[in-house]
Amino acid sequence: MAMEKQMISGEVPVSPFSRLFSMPGLDCFNIVTIGLKHEANPSAFVEGLKNTLVNHPRFSSILETGIGGKKAKWIPTKVKVEDHVVVPDIDPTIENPDQFLEDYTSNMVFSPIDMSKPLWEMHILNMKTSDAESFLVARFHHSLGDGMSLMSLLVACSRKTSDPESLPTLVAPKKSKVTNVLWSLVARVWFIIRLMCNTFVEVFNFLLILCSVRDAATPLMEKPISTLSLNKFIHRVISLDDVKIVKNAMNMTVNDVIVGMVQAGLSRYLSQKYDSETNSKLKRSLENVSLRAVVFFNLRSNKKIEDLAEMMAKRSTSRWGNSIGYVMIPLWMRSENDIFEYIRRAKTIMDRKKISLEPLFSYVLLKLTVEIFGSKGGKQALRNLAMRIFGRSTIILSNVAGPSEEISLFEHQISYFAASISGFPQALIVHITSYVNKVIINLGVDLDVIPDPHHLCDHMVEALQMMKSAAEEKCSADLNV
Repeated sequence: MAMEKQMISGEVPVSPFSRLFSMPGLDCFNIVTIGLKHEANPSAFVEGLKNTLVNHPRFSSILETGIGGKKAKWIPTKVKVEDHVVVPDIDPTIENPDQFLEDYTSNMVFSPIDMSKPLWEMHILNMKTSDAESFLVARFHHSLGDGMSLMSLLVACSRKTSDPESLPTLVAPKKSKVTNVLWSLVARVWFIIRLMCNTFVEVFNFLLILCSVRDAATPLMEKPISTLSLNKFIHRVISLDDVKIVKNAMNMTVNDVIVGMVQAGLSRYLSQKYDSETNSKLKRSLENVSLRAVVFFNLRSNKKIEDLAEMMAKRSTSRWGNSIGYVMIPLWMRSENDIFEYIRRAKTIMDRKKISLEPLFSYVLLKLTVEIFGSKGGKQALRNLAMRIFGRSTIILSNVAGPSEEISLFEHQISYFAASISGFPQALIVHITSYVNKVIINLGVDLDVIPDPHHLCDHMVEALQMMKSAAEEKCSADLNV
Protein backbone atom coordinates (compact mmCIF):
# COMPACT_ATOMS: atom_id res chain seq x y z
CA MET A 1 0.00 0.00 0.00
CA ALA A 2 2.84 2.39 0.85
CA MET A 3 4.47 1.60 -2.50
CA GLU A 4 1.16 2.25 -4.29
CA LYS A 5 0.76 5.63 -2.58
CA GLN A 6 4.33 6.54 -3.46
CA MET A 7 3.73 5.62 -7.09
CA ILE A 8 0.54 7.67 -7.24
CA SER A 9 2.24 10.67 -5.66
CA GLY A 10 5.01 10.45 -8.25
CA GLU A 11 2.61 10.40 -11.20
CA VAL A 12 2.68 13.49 -13.43
CA PRO A 13 -0.12 14.61 -15.78
CA VAL A 14 0.65 14.73 -19.52
CA SER A 15 0.79 18.12 -21.25
CA PRO A 16 -1.47 18.92 -24.26
CA PHE A 17 1.41 18.60 -26.74
CA SER A 18 2.57 15.33 -25.19
CA ARG A 19 -0.96 13.98 -25.62
CA LEU A 20 -0.99 15.18 -29.20
CA PHE A 21 2.34 13.53 -30.03
CA SER A 22 1.27 10.18 -28.53
CA MET A 23 -2.02 9.84 -30.39
CA PRO A 24 -2.54 6.92 -32.82
CA GLY A 25 -1.81 8.12 -36.35
CA LEU A 26 0.27 11.01 -34.99
CA ASP A 27 2.86 9.06 -32.99
CA CYS A 28 5.86 11.38 -33.17
CA PHE A 29 9.54 10.69 -32.52
CA ASN A 30 12.69 12.80 -32.35
CA ILE A 31 15.53 11.14 -34.27
CA VAL A 32 18.94 12.54 -33.24
CA THR A 33 22.14 11.50 -35.03
CA ILE A 34 25.31 12.38 -33.13
CA GLY A 35 28.56 12.04 -35.06
CA LEU A 36 31.61 11.22 -32.91
CA LYS A 37 35.27 11.95 -33.65
CA HIS A 38 36.51 8.58 -32.36
CA GLU A 39 35.32 4.99 -32.02
CA ALA A 40 32.43 4.66 -29.58
CA ASN A 41 32.74 2.69 -26.34
CA PRO A 42 29.29 1.19 -25.52
CA SER A 43 30.22 0.54 -21.87
CA ALA A 44 31.10 4.22 -21.36
CA PHE A 45 27.73 5.26 -22.76
CA VAL A 46 25.81 2.82 -20.57
CA GLU A 47 27.61 4.03 -17.46
CA GLY A 48 27.19 7.66 -18.45
CA LEU A 49 23.44 7.25 -19.04
CA LYS A 50 23.05 5.64 -15.61
CA ASN A 51 24.57 8.72 -13.98
CA THR A 52 22.66 11.32 -16.01
CA LEU A 53 19.71 10.65 -18.30
CA VAL A 54 17.87 8.02 -16.26
CA ASN A 55 17.91 10.36 -13.26
CA HIS A 56 15.63 12.67 -15.21
CA PRO A 57 12.01 11.95 -14.11
CA ARG A 58 10.61 11.91 -17.65
CA PHE A 59 13.21 9.42 -18.90
CA SER A 60 12.51 7.05 -16.05
CA SER A 61 8.71 7.03 -16.42
CA ILE A 62 6.18 5.09 -18.46
CA LEU A 63 3.60 6.95 -20.51
CA GLU A 64 0.04 5.88 -19.77
CA THR A 65 -1.92 7.32 -22.70
CA GLY A 66 -5.30 7.36 -20.99
CA ILE A 67 -7.11 4.56 -22.82
CA GLY A 68 -10.70 3.98 -21.74
CA GLY A 69 -11.39 7.54 -20.61
CA LYS A 70 -8.56 7.62 -18.05
CA LYS A 71 -6.32 10.66 -17.77
CA ALA A 72 -2.97 10.39 -19.49
CA LYS A 73 -0.05 10.46 -17.03
CA TRP A 74 3.60 9.66 -16.46
CA ILE A 75 4.24 6.76 -14.06
CA PRO A 76 7.74 6.44 -12.50
CA THR A 77 9.48 3.09 -13.01
CA LYS A 78 12.86 1.45 -12.58
CA VAL A 79 15.06 1.68 -15.67
CA LYS A 80 17.56 -0.89 -16.90
CA VAL A 81 19.80 1.15 -19.18
CA GLU A 82 21.10 -1.91 -21.03
CA ASP A 83 17.58 -2.50 -22.38
CA HIS A 84 17.65 0.91 -24.04
CA VAL A 85 21.10 0.70 -25.68
CA VAL A 86 21.45 -1.17 -28.99
CA VAL A 87 24.82 -2.05 -30.55
CA PRO A 88 24.25 -3.68 -33.97
CA ASP A 89 26.90 -5.74 -35.77
CA ILE A 90 28.04 -3.76 -38.81
CA ASP A 91 30.14 -5.12 -41.66
CA PRO A 92 33.42 -3.13 -41.52
CA THR A 93 33.80 -3.50 -45.30
CA ILE A 94 30.44 -1.88 -46.09
CA GLU A 95 30.64 -0.13 -49.47
CA ASN A 96 28.64 3.02 -48.76
CA PRO A 97 28.55 3.85 -45.01
CA ASP A 98 26.85 7.22 -45.62
CA GLN A 99 23.96 5.48 -47.37
CA PHE A 100 23.85 2.84 -44.63
CA LEU A 101 23.50 5.56 -41.97
CA GLU A 102 20.62 7.16 -43.88
CA ASP A 103 18.84 3.83 -44.26
CA TYR A 104 19.42 2.91 -40.61
CA THR A 105 17.98 6.14 -39.24
CA SER A 106 15.07 5.95 -41.69
CA ASN A 107 14.23 2.39 -40.68
CA MET A 108 14.16 3.38 -37.00
CA VAL A 109 10.96 5.31 -37.69
CA PHE A 110 9.10 2.13 -38.59
CA SER A 111 10.43 -0.12 -35.84
CA PRO A 112 7.91 -0.37 -32.96
CA ILE A 113 8.82 0.97 -29.54
CA ASP A 114 7.92 -0.86 -26.32
CA MET A 115 5.32 1.29 -24.53
CA SER A 116 5.85 -0.69 -21.31
CA LYS A 117 9.27 1.00 -20.90
CA PRO A 118 10.41 4.63 -20.90
CA LEU A 119 10.12 5.87 -24.48
CA TRP A 120 13.72 6.30 -25.56
CA GLU A 121 16.57 4.24 -27.01
CA MET A 122 20.18 4.71 -28.11
CA HIS A 123 21.87 2.94 -31.04
CA ILE A 124 25.68 2.90 -31.17
CA LEU A 125 27.12 2.50 -34.68
CA ASN A 126 30.85 1.92 -34.90
CA MET A 127 31.46 2.78 -38.55
CA LYS A 128 33.24 5.59 -40.35
CA THR A 129 31.52 7.96 -42.78
CA SER A 130 32.61 11.13 -44.54
CA ASP A 131 31.62 13.21 -41.50
CA ALA A 132 32.41 11.11 -38.39
CA GLU A 133 34.23 8.03 -37.05
CA SER A 134 31.23 6.54 -35.20
CA PHE A 135 27.65 7.44 -34.29
CA LEU A 136 25.12 7.56 -31.53
CA VAL A 137 21.61 7.50 -33.01
CA ALA A 138 18.94 8.29 -30.43
CA ARG A 139 15.19 7.91 -30.72
CA PHE A 140 13.02 9.84 -28.26
CA HIS A 141 9.26 9.84 -28.23
CA HIS A 142 8.17 13.45 -28.78
CA SER A 143 6.01 13.28 -25.67
CA LEU A 144 9.28 13.33 -23.67
CA GLY A 145 10.04 16.86 -24.74
CA ASP A 146 10.48 19.29 -27.62
CA GLY A 147 13.66 20.01 -29.55
CA MET A 148 14.87 22.76 -27.22
CA SER A 149 14.30 20.57 -24.15
CA LEU A 150 16.23 17.67 -25.65
CA MET A 151 19.03 19.94 -26.86
CA SER A 152 19.37 21.40 -23.37
CA LEU A 153 19.37 17.92 -21.85
CA LEU A 154 22.05 16.72 -24.28
CA VAL A 155 24.24 19.67 -23.35
CA ALA A 156 23.61 19.09 -19.63
CA CYS A 157 24.89 15.50 -20.05
CA SER A 158 28.01 16.79 -21.84
CA ARG A 159 31.13 18.67 -20.83
CA LYS A 160 33.40 21.14 -22.57
CA THR A 161 36.15 19.39 -24.51
CA SER A 162 38.56 22.13 -23.49
CA ASP A 163 37.56 21.81 -19.80
CA PRO A 164 36.12 18.34 -18.95
CA GLU A 165 34.82 19.59 -15.60
CA SER A 166 32.77 22.47 -17.01
CA LEU A 167 29.27 22.46 -18.45
CA PRO A 168 28.85 23.79 -22.01
CA THR A 169 26.64 26.75 -22.85
CA LEU A 170 24.00 27.23 -25.51
CA VAL A 171 23.96 30.29 -27.74
CA ALA A 172 21.99 32.96 -25.85
CA PRO A 173 20.17 35.81 -27.61
CA LYS A 174 21.86 39.17 -27.21
CA LYS A 175 19.98 41.74 -25.16
CA SER A 176 20.15 45.36 -26.21
CA LYS A 177 21.22 47.84 -23.55
CA VAL A 178 19.17 51.02 -23.21
CA THR A 179 20.69 53.82 -21.13
CA ASN A 180 18.11 56.56 -21.82
CA VAL A 181 15.13 56.10 -19.49
CA LEU A 182 12.73 58.17 -21.62
CA TRP A 183 13.69 56.33 -24.77
CA SER A 184 13.28 53.02 -22.93
CA LEU A 185 9.73 53.99 -21.91
CA VAL A 186 8.82 55.02 -25.46
CA ALA A 187 10.26 51.77 -26.82
CA ARG A 188 8.21 49.71 -24.36
CA VAL A 189 4.98 51.50 -25.26
CA TRP A 190 5.69 51.09 -28.98
CA PHE A 191 6.46 47.40 -28.43
CA ILE A 192 3.12 46.86 -26.64
CA ILE A 193 1.23 48.59 -29.48
CA ARG A 194 2.98 46.45 -32.09
CA LEU A 195 2.38 43.33 -30.00
CA MET A 196 -1.36 44.00 -29.78
CA CYS A 197 -1.75 44.86 -33.46
CA ASN A 198 0.35 41.93 -34.69
CA THR A 199 -1.44 39.51 -32.37
CA PHE A 200 -4.87 40.57 -33.66
CA VAL A 201 -3.82 40.23 -37.31
CA GLU A 202 -1.85 36.99 -36.96
CA VAL A 203 -4.44 35.20 -34.78
CA PHE A 204 -7.20 36.26 -37.21
CA ASN A 205 -5.14 34.89 -40.13
CA PHE A 206 -4.43 31.71 -38.15
CA LEU A 207 -8.16 31.08 -37.63
CA LEU A 208 -8.86 31.80 -41.30
CA ILE A 209 -6.27 29.22 -42.33
CA LEU A 210 -7.88 26.61 -40.05
CA CYS A 211 -11.15 27.13 -41.92
CA SER A 212 -9.58 27.20 -45.38
CA VAL A 213 -8.50 24.49 -47.78
CA ARG A 214 -5.03 22.93 -47.77
CA ASP A 215 -2.10 24.25 -49.80
CA ALA A 216 -2.35 24.04 -53.57
CA ALA A 217 -1.14 20.85 -55.25
CA THR A 218 2.59 20.97 -55.98
CA PRO A 219 5.34 18.34 -56.24
CA LEU A 220 5.53 18.76 -52.44
CA MET A 221 1.82 18.06 -51.92
CA GLU A 222 0.70 15.39 -54.37
CA LYS A 223 -0.75 12.83 -51.95
CA PRO A 224 -3.80 12.95 -49.69
CA ILE A 225 -2.80 13.99 -46.18
CA SER A 226 -4.01 10.70 -44.71
CA THR A 227 -1.40 8.76 -46.71
CA LEU A 228 1.63 11.02 -46.15
CA SER A 229 4.44 9.34 -44.21
CA LEU A 230 8.08 10.32 -43.73
CA ASN A 231 10.22 7.37 -44.79
CA LYS A 232 13.62 8.87 -45.59
CA PHE A 233 15.97 11.05 -43.54
CA ILE A 234 19.10 12.70 -44.94
CA HIS A 235 21.41 15.38 -43.60
CA ARG A 236 24.12 17.67 -44.91
CA VAL A 237 26.84 19.47 -42.94
CA ILE A 238 27.66 23.00 -44.13
CA SER A 239 29.67 25.93 -42.75
CA LEU A 240 28.14 28.29 -40.18
CA ASP A 241 30.73 30.86 -41.25
CA ASP A 242 29.05 31.02 -44.69
CA VAL A 243 25.74 31.80 -43.00
CA LYS A 244 27.36 34.49 -40.84
CA ILE A 245 28.91 36.18 -43.90
CA VAL A 246 25.41 36.65 -45.32
CA LYS A 247 24.03 37.60 -41.89
CA ASN A 248 26.60 40.35 -41.37
CA ALA A 249 26.26 41.71 -44.91
CA MET A 250 22.46 41.93 -44.57
CA ASN A 251 22.50 43.01 -40.88
CA MET A 252 20.04 40.24 -40.04
CA THR A 253 19.97 37.13 -37.86
CA VAL A 254 21.20 33.61 -38.52
CA ASN A 255 17.58 32.45 -38.39
CA ASP A 256 16.59 34.97 -41.09
CA VAL A 257 19.30 33.63 -43.38
CA ILE A 258 18.32 30.00 -42.68
CA VAL A 259 14.64 30.59 -43.52
CA GLY A 260 15.65 32.59 -46.60
CA MET A 261 17.94 29.74 -47.71
CA VAL A 262 15.10 27.20 -47.34
CA GLN A 263 12.69 29.40 -49.32
CA ALA A 264 15.24 29.94 -52.09
CA GLY A 265 16.07 26.23 -52.26
CA LEU A 266 12.41 25.22 -52.42
CA SER A 267 11.75 27.83 -55.11
CA ARG A 268 14.63 26.54 -57.24
CA TYR A 269 13.50 22.94 -56.73
CA LEU A 270 9.88 23.62 -57.71
CA SER A 271 10.90 25.82 -60.63
CA GLN A 272 13.04 23.01 -62.03
CA LYS A 273 10.20 20.51 -61.52
CA TYR A 274 7.73 22.72 -63.40
CA ASP A 275 10.21 23.48 -66.21
CA SER A 276 10.73 19.75 -66.82
CA GLU A 277 6.99 18.97 -66.73
CA THR A 278 5.73 17.78 -70.13
CA ASN A 279 2.04 17.58 -69.20
CA SER A 280 0.58 21.03 -69.91
CA LYS A 281 -2.16 20.53 -67.29
CA LEU A 282 0.44 20.00 -64.55
CA LYS A 283 2.84 22.67 -65.77
CA ARG A 284 2.56 25.73 -63.53
CA SER A 285 4.34 28.94 -62.68
CA LEU A 286 5.85 29.64 -59.28
CA GLU A 287 3.87 32.90 -59.19
CA ASN A 288 0.69 30.80 -58.88
CA VAL A 289 2.01 28.67 -56.01
CA SER A 290 0.91 29.39 -52.45
CA LEU A 291 2.61 27.33 -49.74
CA ARG A 292 2.65 27.53 -45.94
CA ALA A 293 5.01 26.20 -43.30
CA VAL A 294 4.42 25.36 -39.65
CA VAL A 295 7.17 26.84 -37.47
CA PHE A 296 7.54 25.90 -33.79
CA PHE A 297 8.35 28.50 -31.12
CA ASN A 298 9.92 27.86 -27.72
CA LEU A 299 7.59 29.29 -25.01
CA ARG A 300 9.68 28.62 -21.93
CA SER A 301 11.97 31.12 -20.33
CA ASN A 302 15.66 30.37 -20.82
CA LYS A 303 16.48 27.54 -18.40
CA LYS A 304 20.08 27.30 -17.29
CA ILE A 305 22.03 24.19 -18.24
CA GLU A 306 23.27 24.07 -14.65
CA ASP A 307 19.67 23.60 -13.45
CA LEU A 308 19.19 20.55 -15.67
CA ALA A 309 22.52 19.06 -14.63
CA GLU A 310 21.62 19.55 -10.97
CA MET A 311 18.18 18.06 -11.54
CA MET A 312 19.72 14.84 -12.91
CA ALA A 313 22.37 14.74 -10.20
CA LYS A 314 19.85 15.15 -7.37
CA ARG A 315 16.94 13.33 -9.07
CA SER A 316 14.79 16.39 -8.47
CA THR A 317 11.80 17.53 -10.51
CA SER A 318 11.53 20.59 -12.71
CA ARG A 319 9.32 22.00 -15.43
CA TRP A 320 9.93 19.92 -18.50
CA GLY A 321 8.31 18.66 -21.65
CA ASN A 322 6.68 20.21 -24.70
CA SER A 323 6.38 23.90 -23.94
CA ILE A 324 6.04 25.02 -27.54
CA GLY A 325 3.66 27.02 -29.66
CA TYR A 326 3.47 27.16 -33.42
CA VAL A 327 2.72 29.63 -36.18
CA MET A 328 1.97 29.34 -39.87
CA ILE A 329 4.09 31.38 -42.26
CA PRO A 330 3.56 31.90 -46.01
CA LEU A 331 6.56 30.73 -48.01
CA TRP A 332 7.92 33.06 -50.69
CA MET A 333 7.95 30.87 -53.82
CA ARG A 334 9.28 33.00 -56.66
CA SER A 335 12.13 32.98 -59.17
CA GLU A 336 13.97 36.02 -57.84
CA ASN A 337 16.89 37.65 -59.60
CA ASP A 338 17.87 39.25 -56.30
CA ILE A 339 18.80 36.30 -54.07
CA PHE A 340 18.59 38.53 -50.97
CA GLU A 341 14.85 39.00 -51.49
CA TYR A 342 14.22 35.56 -49.95
CA ILE A 343 15.97 36.70 -46.76
CA ARG A 344 14.13 40.03 -46.65
CA ARG A 345 10.79 38.25 -46.99
CA ALA A 346 11.76 35.78 -44.28
CA LYS A 347 12.79 38.57 -41.90
CA THR A 348 9.58 40.53 -42.47
CA ILE A 349 7.27 37.64 -41.69
CA MET A 350 9.34 36.18 -38.82
CA ASP A 351 9.72 39.56 -37.10
CA ARG A 352 5.96 40.00 -37.21
CA LYS A 353 5.40 36.51 -35.76
CA LYS A 354 7.96 37.06 -32.98
CA ILE A 355 6.24 40.26 -31.87
CA SER A 356 2.84 38.60 -31.52
CA LEU A 357 1.10 36.18 -29.19
CA GLU A 358 0.22 33.73 -31.97
CA PRO A 359 2.58 31.02 -30.61
CA LEU A 360 1.02 31.33 -27.15
CA PHE A 361 -2.48 31.38 -28.65
CA SER A 362 -1.84 28.12 -30.51
CA TYR A 363 -0.59 26.45 -27.33
CA VAL A 364 -3.58 27.67 -25.31
CA LEU A 365 -5.93 26.52 -28.08
CA LEU A 366 -4.63 22.96 -27.78
CA LYS A 367 -4.80 23.08 -24.00
CA LEU A 368 -8.37 24.40 -23.98
CA THR A 369 -9.43 21.74 -26.49
CA VAL A 370 -8.42 19.02 -24.02
CA GLU A 371 -9.93 20.76 -21.00
CA ILE A 372 -13.25 21.65 -22.65
CA PHE A 373 -13.93 18.27 -24.25
CA GLY A 374 -12.50 16.22 -21.37
CA SER A 375 -10.05 13.33 -21.50
CA LYS A 376 -12.29 11.13 -23.64
CA GLY A 377 -13.79 13.57 -26.15
CA GLY A 378 -10.73 15.79 -26.02
CA LYS A 379 -8.57 13.15 -27.69
CA GLN A 380 -10.67 13.12 -30.87
CA ALA A 381 -11.09 16.90 -30.80
CA LEU A 382 -7.32 17.27 -30.39
CA ARG A 383 -6.70 14.95 -33.31
CA ASN A 384 -9.14 16.84 -35.54
CA LEU A 385 -7.51 20.15 -34.63
CA ALA A 386 -4.01 18.78 -35.32
CA MET A 387 -5.01 17.39 -38.70
CA ARG A 388 -6.50 20.77 -39.63
CA ILE A 389 -3.32 22.59 -38.63
CA PHE A 390 -0.80 20.28 -40.28
CA GLY A 391 -3.15 19.46 -43.16
CA ARG A 392 -3.21 23.09 -44.24
CA SER A 393 0.53 23.43 -44.58
CA THR A 394 3.17 21.94 -46.84
CA ILE A 395 6.22 21.64 -44.61
CA ILE A 396 7.38 21.86 -41.02
CA LEU A 397 10.37 24.11 -40.41
CA SER A 398 12.40 23.92 -37.21
CA ASN A 399 15.67 25.53 -36.17
CA VAL A 400 17.53 24.78 -32.92
CA ALA A 401 20.82 26.44 -31.96
CA GLY A 402 23.38 24.16 -30.36
CA PRO A 403 26.61 24.80 -28.40
CA SER A 404 29.09 27.30 -29.82
CA GLU A 405 32.04 25.32 -28.38
CA GLU A 406 33.14 21.72 -28.82
CA ILE A 407 31.66 19.29 -26.31
CA SER A 408 32.21 15.67 -25.30
CA LEU A 409 29.47 13.21 -24.36
CA PHE A 410 30.68 10.62 -21.84
CA GLU A 411 34.28 11.28 -22.89
CA HIS A 412 33.41 11.01 -26.61
CA GLN A 413 34.16 14.18 -28.55
CA ILE A 414 31.22 15.21 -30.75
CA SER A 415 31.80 16.06 -34.40
CA TYR A 416 28.23 17.17 -35.19
CA PHE A 417 24.64 16.25 -34.55
CA ALA A 418 21.56 16.21 -36.77
CA ALA A 419 17.96 16.05 -35.62
CA SER A 420 14.57 15.47 -37.16
CA ILE A 421 11.06 14.42 -36.23
CA SER A 422 8.73 11.78 -37.62
CA GLY A 423 5.02 11.12 -37.38
CA PHE A 424 3.62 14.34 -38.84
CA PRO A 425 1.35 14.13 -41.92
CA GLN A 426 3.76 16.16 -44.05
CA ALA A 427 5.75 15.25 -47.12
CA LEU A 428 8.70 17.40 -46.01
CA ILE A 429 10.20 18.40 -42.68
CA VAL A 430 13.23 20.69 -42.61
CA HIS A 431 15.15 20.71 -39.34
CA ILE A 432 18.24 22.90 -38.92
CA THR A 433 20.74 22.60 -36.06
CA SER A 434 24.00 24.40 -35.40
CA TYR A 435 27.11 23.22 -33.59
CA VAL A 436 30.36 25.20 -33.17
CA ASN A 437 31.14 26.32 -36.76
CA LYS A 438 28.73 23.94 -38.51
CA VAL A 439 25.13 24.03 -39.67
CA ILE A 440 23.39 20.71 -40.22
CA ILE A 441 20.45 20.54 -42.62
CA ASN A 442 18.22 17.52 -41.96
CA LEU A 443 15.41 16.65 -44.36
CA GLY A 444 12.65 14.16 -43.62
CA VAL A 445 10.68 13.28 -46.74
CA ASP A 446 8.03 10.99 -48.14
CA LEU A 447 9.85 9.35 -51.07
CA ASP A 448 6.60 8.91 -52.99
CA VAL A 449 6.30 12.70 -53.11
CA ILE A 450 9.97 13.78 -53.06
CA PRO A 451 11.98 10.91 -54.60
CA ASP A 452 15.14 13.04 -54.81
CA PRO A 453 15.76 14.55 -51.33
CA HIS A 454 19.49 14.95 -52.01
CA HIS A 455 18.65 17.08 -55.04
CA LEU A 456 16.36 19.27 -52.93
CA CYS A 457 19.12 19.64 -50.33
CA ASP A 458 21.58 20.57 -53.11
CA HIS A 459 19.31 23.44 -54.12
CA MET A 460 19.29 24.77 -50.54
CA VAL A 461 23.08 24.58 -50.27
CA GLU A 462 23.51 26.19 -53.69
CA ALA A 463 21.13 28.98 -52.66
CA LEU A 464 23.32 29.69 -49.62
CA GLN A 465 26.43 29.78 -51.79
CA MET A 466 24.72 32.28 -54.11
CA MET A 467 23.84 34.39 -51.07
CA LYS A 468 27.41 34.20 -49.82
CA SER A 469 28.84 35.28 -53.20
CA ALA A 470 26.36 38.16 -53.40
CA ALA A 471 27.22 39.18 -49.81
CA GLU A 472 30.96 39.20 -50.57
CA GLU A 473 30.33 41.31 -53.67
CA LYS A 474 28.21 43.70 -51.61
CA CYS A 475 30.92 44.05 -48.97
CA SER A 476 33.58 44.68 -51.65
CA ALA A 477 31.41 47.33 -53.27
CA ASP A 478 30.82 49.03 -49.92
CA LEU A 479 34.56 49.13 -49.24
CA ASN A 480 35.26 50.71 -52.63
CA VAL A 481 32.72 53.49 -52.09
